[in-house]
Amino acid sequence: MEAPSELRSAAADDDDIAITRRERDGEAVVVVDFGEGVDAQLDVLGDTAIVVAGDRQFEFEIADEVTDLSVNDGMLTIRS
Repeated sequence: MEAPSELRSAAADDDDIAITRRERDGEAVVVVDFGEGVDAQLDVLGDTAIVVAGDRQFEFEIADEVTDLSVNDGMLTIRS
């Protein structure tokens, strides 16, 4: 599983946004760090995730394989 294209594009344009991907015990985990001191909030409406990080908003469709989507300490975690 890859990070949603909306978040990959944001990371390509903003050096403060970092995306990491790990695979462990058959589970893929993507973590999006929006930068130091940036508070991120998550809202889910149906199949759409809305992330507000600082003064930016990102919307993306939640892939069918996603088993968990959460925000902790300003970082978005996507598990599949």
